[in-house]
Amino acid sequence: MKIRYLEIVTPDVDATCASQEQLHGVIFSAPDPGLGNARTAPLPDGGTIGVRAPMHEAEAPVVRPYWLVADVVAAVADAEAAGAMIAHPPMEIPGHGTFAIYILGGIQHGLWQDPLPV
Repeated sequence: MKIRYLEIVTPDVDATCASQEQLHGVIFSAPDPGLGNARTAPLPDGGTIGVRAPMHEAEAPVVRPYWLVADVVAAVADAEAAGAMIAHPPMEIPGHGTFAIYILGGIQHGLWQDPLPV
């Protein structure tokens, strides 16, 4: 299992990024519109951490790991078969990959498929 993208949704993006920079010696990017204006930094294993503000009033703060999968559509079907509720169906983010979100046991989980080589 590998976390491809670790997403932190918080109303205080700057303070969260500053604390992670100080604690872990990383440098966060400028906001990336393709990732909901998340500021990102590399994780040691090749994944990415992203910190962004909620996109709407109903979005609560959350820390959501996106697990790397070979086939996001098949992984969503497996999650549904295990009793998960699909919160966001697979959607491609150009240049980043395809993600989906499911909820199981009251916890949000993400799935991430890297872009296919061209």
